[in-house]
Amino acid sequence: MSAVLPDTSAAALVLGDPTFSDPALAALQAREGSAAAWRAAVAADPLTAAAKADGAFAVALPLEGGRVFLAVDRFAVRTLCWRIDHGVLRFAEQAHLLADAQHSLDTQALYDYLYFHAIPSPRTVHQGVHRLPPGHCAVYDGRTVHVQPYWVPHFVDAGPTPRRSFDSLRDEFRGLLRQAVQRCADPQRPACFLSGGTDSSTVAGMLSEATGQRASTYSIGFDAEGYDEMEFARIAAKRFGTDHHEYYVTPEDLLRSMPEVAASYDQPFGNSSALPAYYCALMARRDGVSRILAGDGGDELFGGNVRYAKQRVFNWYGAVPAGLRAALIE
Repeated sequence: MSAVLPDTSAAALVLGDPTFSDPALAALQAREGSAAAWRAAVAADPLTAAAKADGAFAVALPLEGGRVFLAVDRFAVRTLCWRIDHGVLRFAEQAHLLADAQHSLDTQALYDYLYFHAIPSPRTVHQGVHRLPPGHCAVYDGRTVHVQPYWVPHFVDAGPTPRRSFDSLRDEFRGLLRQAVQRCADPQRPACFLSGGTDSSTVAGMLSEATGQRASTYSIGFDAEGYDEMEFARIAAKRFGTDHHEYYVTPEDLLRSMPEVAASYDQPFGNSSALPAYYCALMARRDGVSRILAGDGGDELFGGNVRYAKQRVFNWYGAVPAGLRAALIE
Protein backbone atom coordinates (compact mmCIF):
# COMPACT_ATOMS: atom_id res chain seq x y z
CA MET A 1 0.00 0.00 0.00
CA SER A 2 1.36 3.43 -0.89
CA ALA A 3 0.19 7.00 -1.25
CA VAL A 4 1.33 10.24 -2.84
CA LEU A 5 0.77 13.47 -0.93
CA PRO A 6 0.86 16.78 -2.82
CA ASP A 7 0.52 19.95 -0.77
CA THR A 8 -3.23 19.77 -0.21
CA SER A 9 -3.91 16.03 -0.55
CA ALA A 10 -6.24 14.36 1.93
CA ALA A 11 -4.65 10.96 1.33
CA ALA A 12 -3.76 9.01 4.46
CA LEU A 13 -2.27 5.67 5.43
CA VAL A 14 -3.39 3.94 8.65
CA LEU A 15 -2.09 0.44 9.35
CA GLY A 16 -2.42 -1.84 12.36
CA ASP A 17 -4.85 -1.85 15.25
CA PRO A 18 -3.32 0.18 18.09
CA THR A 19 -4.64 0.59 21.62
CA PHE A 20 -4.95 4.22 22.76
CA SER A 21 -4.16 5.04 26.37
CA ASP A 22 -6.28 8.21 26.33
CA PRO A 23 -9.90 7.24 27.23
CA ALA A 24 -11.36 9.80 24.83
CA LEU A 25 -9.26 8.50 21.94
CA ALA A 26 -10.11 4.89 22.84
CA ALA A 27 -13.81 5.73 22.83
CA LEU A 28 -13.50 7.51 19.49
CA GLN A 29 -11.65 4.51 18.06
CA ALA A 30 -14.43 2.18 19.23
CA ARG A 31 -17.07 4.38 17.57
CA GLU A 32 -15.41 5.49 14.36
CA GLY A 33 -12.24 3.42 13.92
CA SER A 34 -8.49 3.93 14.26
CA ALA A 35 -8.23 6.59 11.55
CA ALA A 36 -10.60 8.91 13.43
CA ALA A 37 -8.68 8.41 16.67
CA TRP A 38 -5.40 9.17 14.94
CA ARG A 39 -6.79 12.37 13.41
CA ALA A 40 -7.94 13.57 16.82
CA ALA A 41 -4.60 12.72 18.47
CA VAL A 42 -2.58 14.42 15.73
CA ALA A 43 -4.84 17.48 15.74
CA ALA A 44 -4.20 17.92 19.48
CA ASP A 45 -0.41 17.62 19.21
CA PRO A 46 1.49 15.82 16.43
CA LEU A 47 4.63 15.41 18.54
CA THR A 48 2.86 13.49 21.33
CA ALA A 49 0.23 11.66 19.27
CA ALA A 50 2.18 8.43 18.72
CA ALA A 51 3.13 8.17 22.40
CA LYS A 52 -0.57 7.73 23.20
CA ALA A 53 -0.77 4.51 21.15
CA ASP A 54 0.41 1.01 21.99
CA GLY A 55 0.62 -2.06 19.78
CA ALA A 56 1.65 -2.37 16.14
CA PHE A 57 0.88 0.57 13.86
CA ALA A 58 2.07 2.79 11.03
CA VAL A 59 0.30 6.03 10.24
CA ALA A 60 0.66 8.93 7.79
CA LEU A 61 -1.82 11.78 8.02
CA PRO A 62 -2.03 15.19 6.29
CA LEU A 63 -1.96 18.31 8.46
CA GLU A 64 -2.87 21.91 7.77
CA GLY A 65 -0.55 23.95 5.59
CA GLY A 66 0.60 21.01 3.47
CA ARG A 67 2.36 19.29 6.36
CA VAL A 68 2.26 15.52 6.91
CA PHE A 69 2.57 13.47 10.11
CA LEU A 70 4.29 10.04 10.04
CA ALA A 71 4.81 7.52 12.85
CA VAL A 72 5.50 3.82 13.49
CA ASP A 73 5.18 1.74 16.64
CA ARG A 74 7.94 1.23 19.20
CA PHE A 75 9.35 -1.87 17.46
CA ALA A 76 8.42 -0.94 13.88
CA VAL A 77 6.35 -4.09 13.58
CA ARG A 78 4.43 -2.13 10.94
CA THR A 79 6.88 -0.26 8.74
CA LEU A 80 6.66 3.05 6.95
CA CYS A 81 9.01 4.27 4.22
CA TRP A 82 9.18 7.67 2.54
CA ARG A 83 10.91 9.73 -0.12
CA ILE A 84 10.63 13.28 -1.42
CA ASP A 85 10.04 13.36 -5.17
CA HIS A 86 10.25 16.83 -6.75
CA GLY A 87 8.83 18.50 -3.66
CA VAL A 88 6.14 15.85 -3.12
CA LEU A 89 6.22 13.48 -0.16
CA ARG A 90 5.57 9.87 -1.08
CA PHE A 91 5.18 7.12 1.49
CA ALA A 92 4.44 3.41 1.56
CA GLU A 93 4.60 0.42 3.86
CA GLN A 94 7.47 -1.12 1.85
CA ALA A 95 10.55 0.50 0.34
CA HIS A 96 10.33 -1.10 -3.10
CA LEU A 97 6.96 0.55 -3.72
CA LEU A 98 8.73 3.93 -3.71
CA ALA A 99 11.65 2.96 -5.93
CA ASP A 100 11.75 3.44 -9.68
CA ALA A 101 14.23 3.05 -12.50
CA GLN A 102 15.93 6.32 -11.58
CA HIS A 103 16.74 5.16 -8.03
CA SER A 104 20.00 3.25 -7.79
CA LEU A 105 20.90 0.88 -4.98
CA ASP A 106 22.45 2.39 -1.86
CA THR A 107 25.97 0.96 -1.62
CA GLN A 108 26.22 1.74 2.10
CA ALA A 109 22.96 -0.13 2.67
CA LEU A 110 24.38 -3.14 0.81
CA TYR A 111 27.47 -3.02 3.05
CA ASP A 112 25.19 -2.83 6.10
CA TYR A 113 23.34 -5.90 4.85
CA LEU A 114 26.54 -7.91 4.46
CA TYR A 115 27.66 -6.82 7.94
CA PHE A 116 24.36 -7.06 9.88
CA HIS A 117 22.41 -9.53 7.68
CA ALA A 118 19.77 -6.79 7.52
CA ILE A 119 19.61 -3.09 6.63
CA PRO A 120 19.06 -1.00 9.77
CA SER A 121 16.76 2.00 9.48
CA PRO A 122 16.69 4.77 8.42
CA ARG A 123 18.40 3.37 5.31
CA THR A 124 16.81 1.12 2.74
CA VAL A 125 18.45 -0.67 -0.17
CA HIS A 126 17.10 2.03 -2.50
CA GLN A 127 18.99 5.31 -2.58
CA GLY A 128 16.79 8.23 -1.53
CA VAL A 129 14.15 5.99 0.06
CA HIS A 130 14.13 6.10 3.88
CA ARG A 131 12.50 3.98 6.56
CA LEU A 132 11.16 5.46 9.79
CA PRO A 133 13.07 3.97 12.76
CA PRO A 134 11.22 2.19 15.60
CA GLY A 135 9.65 4.53 18.14
CA HIS A 136 9.99 7.54 15.84
CA CYS A 137 7.62 10.04 14.32
CA ALA A 138 8.21 12.68 11.65
CA VAL A 139 6.62 15.85 10.32
CA TYR A 140 7.01 16.95 6.71
CA ASP A 141 6.90 20.74 6.47
CA GLY A 142 6.58 20.95 2.70
CA ARG A 143 10.33 20.81 2.09
CA THR A 144 12.01 18.64 4.74
CA VAL A 145 11.07 15.61 6.81
CA HIS A 146 11.93 16.21 10.48
CA VAL A 147 12.39 12.86 12.25
CA GLN A 148 12.54 12.49 16.02
CA PRO A 149 11.92 9.79 18.66
CA TYR A 150 8.62 9.94 20.52
CA TRP A 151 9.67 7.12 22.85
CA VAL A 152 12.97 5.86 24.23
CA PRO A 153 13.52 3.16 26.87
CA HIS A 154 13.72 4.83 30.26
CA PHE A 155 15.39 3.03 33.14
CA VAL A 156 14.80 4.41 36.62
CA ASP A 157 16.91 3.62 39.66
CA ALA A 158 14.22 3.41 42.30
CA GLY A 159 16.77 2.89 45.03
CA PRO A 160 16.66 0.06 47.57
CA THR A 161 13.55 -2.08 47.28
CA PRO A 162 12.18 -4.58 49.76
CA ARG A 163 13.65 -8.02 49.24
CA ARG A 164 11.13 -10.33 47.61
CA SER A 165 11.01 -14.08 47.51
CA PHE A 166 11.69 -16.06 44.38
CA ASP A 167 8.10 -17.35 44.46
CA SER A 168 6.71 -13.82 44.50
CA LEU A 169 8.87 -12.68 41.57
CA ARG A 170 8.09 -15.86 39.63
CA ASP A 171 4.35 -15.38 40.05
CA GLU A 172 4.56 -11.74 38.95
CA PHE A 173 6.56 -12.66 35.85
CA ARG A 174 4.20 -15.47 34.92
CA GLY A 175 1.26 -13.10 35.31
CA LEU A 176 2.80 -10.52 32.98
CA LEU A 177 3.64 -13.21 30.45
CA ARG A 178 0.12 -14.60 30.61
CA GLN A 179 -1.34 -11.14 29.94
CA ALA A 180 0.96 -10.61 26.95
CA VAL A 181 0.09 -13.98 25.39
CA GLN A 182 -3.62 -13.46 26.04
CA ARG A 183 -3.52 -10.03 24.41
CA CYS A 184 -1.72 -11.27 21.28
CA ALA A 185 -3.29 -14.69 20.72
CA ASP A 186 -6.24 -15.47 18.50
CA PRO A 187 -8.86 -16.54 21.08
CA GLN A 188 -10.58 -18.79 18.53
CA ARG A 189 -7.49 -20.55 17.15
CA PRO A 190 -4.54 -20.09 19.55
CA ALA A 191 -1.36 -21.26 17.83
CA CYS A 192 2.40 -20.75 17.94
CA PHE A 193 5.71 -21.79 16.47
CA LEU A 194 7.50 -24.37 18.62
CA SER A 195 11.20 -25.11 18.34
CA GLY A 196 11.51 -26.65 21.80
CA GLY A 197 13.70 -23.82 23.07
CA THR A 198 13.17 -21.55 26.07
CA ASP A 199 11.13 -18.86 24.36
CA SER A 200 8.76 -20.77 22.08
CA SER A 201 8.15 -23.47 24.71
CA THR A 202 7.16 -20.80 27.21
CA VAL A 203 4.68 -19.27 24.79
CA ALA A 204 3.28 -22.71 23.95
CA GLY A 205 2.76 -23.47 27.63
CA MET A 206 1.01 -20.16 28.22
CA LEU A 207 -1.34 -20.32 25.24
CA SER A 208 -3.82 -22.84 26.64
CA GLU A 209 -3.63 -21.28 30.08
CA ALA A 210 -4.25 -17.79 28.74
CA THR A 211 -7.02 -18.64 26.26
CA GLY A 212 -8.71 -21.61 27.93
CA GLN A 213 -8.39 -23.63 24.71
CA ARG A 214 -6.06 -26.33 23.50
CA ALA A 215 -3.29 -24.63 21.57
CA SER A 216 -1.91 -25.72 18.22
CA THR A 217 1.87 -25.85 17.84
CA TYR A 218 3.88 -26.01 14.63
CA SER A 219 7.45 -27.26 14.28
CA ILE A 220 9.85 -27.75 11.42
CA GLY A 221 12.75 -30.20 11.40
CA PHE A 222 15.85 -30.89 9.36
CA ASP A 223 17.18 -34.29 8.41
CA ALA A 224 20.70 -33.27 9.39
CA GLU A 225 22.61 -34.32 12.47
CA GLY A 226 23.14 -31.48 14.93
CA TYR A 227 20.47 -29.24 13.39
CA ASP A 228 17.24 -31.08 14.17
CA GLU A 229 15.46 -29.89 17.34
CA MET A 230 12.23 -31.77 16.75
CA GLU A 231 12.70 -34.01 19.79
CA PHE A 232 12.77 -30.97 22.08
CA ALA A 233 9.61 -29.63 20.44
CA ARG A 234 7.87 -32.97 21.01
CA ILE A 235 8.79 -32.91 24.69
CA ALA A 236 7.27 -29.44 25.08
CA ALA A 237 4.16 -30.35 23.07
CA LYS A 238 3.58 -33.44 25.21
CA ARG A 239 4.14 -31.53 28.44
CA PHE A 240 1.60 -28.83 27.55
CA GLY A 241 -0.87 -31.06 25.72
CA THR A 242 -0.87 -29.11 22.46
CA ASP A 243 -2.26 -30.17 19.10
CA HIS A 244 1.16 -30.64 17.56
CA HIS A 245 2.09 -30.49 13.86
CA GLU A 246 5.46 -31.25 12.24
CA TYR A 247 7.10 -30.82 8.87
CA TYR A 248 10.60 -31.77 7.76
CA VAL A 249 12.07 -29.23 5.36
CA THR A 250 14.05 -30.68 2.46
CA PRO A 251 16.76 -29.08 0.31
CA GLU A 252 14.30 -29.22 -2.58
CA ASP A 253 11.79 -27.21 -0.51
CA LEU A 254 14.35 -24.49 0.11
CA LEU A 255 15.43 -24.22 -3.52
CA ARG A 256 11.84 -24.14 -4.75
CA SER A 257 10.65 -21.47 -2.30
CA MET A 258 13.68 -19.19 -2.16
CA PRO A 259 12.41 -16.80 -4.89
CA GLU A 260 8.95 -16.60 -3.34
CA VAL A 261 10.24 -15.90 0.16
CA ALA A 262 12.80 -13.39 -1.07
CA ALA A 263 10.10 -11.55 -3.02
CA SER A 264 7.99 -11.17 0.12
CA TYR A 265 10.64 -8.93 1.71
CA ASP A 266 10.94 -5.39 0.45
CA GLN A 267 14.74 -5.49 0.67
CA PRO A 268 17.58 -7.95 1.45
CA PHE A 269 17.15 -9.91 4.67
CA GLY A 270 19.71 -12.51 5.74
CA ASN A 271 18.04 -14.43 8.57
CA SER A 272 18.70 -18.12 7.91
CA SER A 273 15.39 -19.00 9.61
CA ALA A 274 13.26 -17.17 7.05
CA LEU A 275 12.70 -20.18 4.76
CA PRO A 276 12.01 -22.72 7.52
CA ALA A 277 9.68 -20.24 9.25
CA TYR A 278 7.82 -19.86 5.96
CA TYR A 279 7.11 -23.59 5.82
CA CYS A 280 6.03 -23.57 9.44
CA ALA A 281 3.61 -20.71 8.79
CA LEU A 282 2.40 -22.33 5.56
CA MET A 283 1.54 -25.49 7.48
CA ALA A 284 -0.46 -23.43 9.98
CA ARG A 285 -2.21 -21.47 7.26
CA ARG A 286 -3.40 -24.66 5.59
CA ASP A 287 -4.99 -25.59 8.92
CA GLY A 288 -6.99 -22.37 8.90
CA VAL A 289 -4.79 -20.53 11.41
CA SER A 290 -4.56 -16.78 10.73
CA ARG A 291 -2.34 -15.72 13.63
CA ILE A 292 0.66 -17.64 14.97
CA LEU A 293 2.78 -16.45 17.87
CA ALA A 294 6.54 -16.82 18.31
CA GLY A 295 8.96 -16.37 21.16
CA ASP A 296 11.55 -14.21 19.39
CA GLY A 297 13.58 -12.21 21.88
CA GLY A 298 13.14 -14.59 24.80
CA ASP A 299 16.63 -16.02 24.51
CA GLU A 300 18.12 -12.53 24.32
CA LEU A 301 16.22 -11.31 27.38
CA PHE A 302 16.66 -14.39 29.56
CA GLY A 303 19.90 -15.96 28.35
CA GLY A 304 18.36 -18.98 26.70
CA ASN A 305 21.19 -19.60 24.26
CA VAL A 306 24.51 -21.18 25.25
CA ARG A 307 26.42 -18.43 23.47
CA TYR A 308 25.32 -15.91 26.10
CA ALA A 309 26.93 -17.99 28.83
CA LYS A 310 30.07 -18.26 26.70
CA GLN A 311 30.09 -14.51 26.20
CA ARG A 312 30.28 -14.05 29.97
CA VAL A 313 33.47 -16.12 29.99
CA PHE A 314 34.90 -13.97 27.21
CA ASN A 315 34.04 -10.86 29.23
CA TRP A 316 36.05 -12.21 32.17
CA TYR A 317 38.90 -13.04 29.80
CA GLY A 318 38.87 -9.53 28.38
CA ALA A 319 39.27 -8.08 31.88
CA VAL A 320 42.60 -9.88 32.38
CA PRO A 321 45.56 -7.54 31.66
CA ALA A 322 47.02 -8.15 28.19
CA GLY A 323 50.49 -8.96 29.52
CA LEU A 324 49.13 -11.53 31.92
CA ARG A 325 47.00 -13.11 29.18
CA ALA A 326 50.02 -13.42 26.89
CA ALA A 327 52.35 -14.82 29.55
CA LEU A 328 50.07 -17.24 31.42
CA ILE A 329 47.08 -18.07 29.21
CA GLU A 330 47.88 -17.68 25.55
